[in-house]
Amino acid sequence: MTSKNITPRAKRRAAWAVPMGLIALSLIPVLAGAARLTELTGGSTVTPQNARFFSSPLPVVIHIVTVTVYSLLGAFQFAPNLRRGKRSWHRTAGRILIPAGLLAGLSGLWMSVFYVLPETDGEALLVLRVVFGSAMVAGIIMGILAIRRRDFTAHGAWMTRAYAIAVGAGTQALVLLPWTLLVGPTDEATRAVLMGASWVINLAVAEYAIRRRHAASGRTTRPASRVLTPETTTAGHRSVP
Repeated sequence: MTSKNITPRAKRRAAWAVPMGLIALSLIPVLAGAARLTELTGGSTVTPQNARFFSSPLPVVIHIVTVTVYSLLGAFQFAPNLRRGKRSWHRTAGRILIPAGLLAGLSGLWMSVFYVLPETDGEALLVLRVVFGSAMVAGIIMGILAIRRRDFTAHGAWMTRAYAIAVGAGTQALVLLPWTLLVGPTDEATRAVLMGASWVINLAVAEYAIRRRHAASGRTTRPASRVLTPETTTAGHRSVP
């Protein structure tokens, strides 16, 4: 079947496949976060595994709430119809996503550095969390700076990278579960390798998507660029990205 034979309905379904997939991926950590909030607010018994959350609940509450908003609402930013056809929606969602993403990243860094390490984690995983958490915050800041200078291409690229890191917990669950079922419980080193690999996988997919988006944009604008003359370029410079 060629692209000419694809019906508008099929195109709409294909366009929504990515956002729906991201929402499904995000549901894994979202449900885990909801269970943690229920534990904190429902009077659950304090155990060695959750004592750090009860002793300082504010950071984990902020992290769960903001990462839930960031991951679920952020998935819709990858819907072409919303991104291209409803700019006001895209901007409004961005005003929510930027502070949510920054709070999610910063609260995650705070927990990594100041909470007592669980028995299953180690120093290597702590370093990875700090590196990727910092990269997420830096990506959002770079995205803000890019949009302030009207560089929409760079803005989209940086925000895509930041989002890829944010939903890393979903990929980590998908990577760790088969390992646990097939091999058994992970030790500190294996857990760090698998979780780090999950972030790398997400960033690799993000870079692939960014390059495809840039290539598609180049194909779209190339015919118009051939008819531009120095005069029209000067006169219409404000319409050229």
